[in-house]
Amino acid sequence: MTIYLDVIWALNFLFDSLLLYLTAIILKRDISYWRLFIGGFVGSIIILLSLTPLHAYSSHPFSKLFFSALMVLAVFGYKRLSYFVSGLMTLYLTTFLIGGALIGAHYFIQFDLELSTNVLLGSVQGFGDPISWLFVILGFPIAWHLSKRGVEKIEMTKIQYDQLVNVKIKILEAEMHFKGLIDSGNQLYDPISKLPVMFISLKNRLTESPETICKIASDSESIILGDEELSPELEHKMKIIPYKVVGQEHQLIIALKPDEILIEKGDEWISVEKGLVSFTLQQLSSDDAFQCIIHPKMLTETKKVKTAEKVS
Repeated sequence: MTIYLDVIWALNFLFDSLLLYLTAIILKRDISYWRLFIGGFVGSIIILLSLTPLHAYSSHPFSKLFFSALMVLAVFGYKRLSYFVSGLMTLYLTTFLIGGALIGAHYFIQFDLELSTNVLLGSVQGFGDPISWLFVILGFPIAWHLSKRGVEKIEMTKIQYDQLVNVKIKILEAEMHFKGLIDSGNQLYDPISKLPVMFISLKNRLTESPETICKIASDSESIILGDEELSPELEHKMKIIPYKVVGQEHQLIIALKPDEILIEKGDEWISVEKGLVSFTLQQLSSDDAFQCIIHPKMLTETKKVKTAEKVS
């Protein structure tokens, strides 16, 4: 039987890339396509090794685990151990999910054995009985699409306050984009104006943020004590708000009144009529899934805007 190595490699590369993409969708992680294809290429190398003197090692479970780890690192990078492990486990979950769907459909339909032996045979990545490439080519996109739709439906049932949204802040001449978490635990208000406060982290964003905003985030105490001065435009927008956290006495933070706060909800942008933002250098998410914590009150006094601009 003639084996078309280029076809097998191309299919494996495509399937690995799609599995990694589905993994990113489940984990709600932003990825770049070039890293996605690098991860797919890393996974497909094991197909080439199977035709070399290293084939005995390439088929070993530890080798497959090693290549899976390299795929996750190539696509998502390494931030912390739990971040990496969750990516690796989710990759195996999607692999077994789609592979199991194909195997189940295969034996449910019960293809004719004689017909199957006349087609180019392959294997689902991992363990399992051989499945014809023809069936895999036709069944994989369907299983992938149904799995993706199923995950999306599960996500839609989450509590409203546990969702991530895109946020756009305009202050003076600066326009900044963030990922925000709507958190019902954030109940901070300005005691005088009664405006809700949103927290924004500038950690790893200092180089792309205005210098005056970075100064407020890094050394707010000096500004509050009067040791540092701000421009008259910012001083006019500045408010000093008392707050407290567990284990600490009352503290003071600086909050600014932006020119505009936009939050993407569904397929439309809404403008927050009343709200303040407080900038900090503290990382709000250990895996950088979001950079700001949105006060839930900000979503009650809003108006729709017609812009269709998308924040990446």
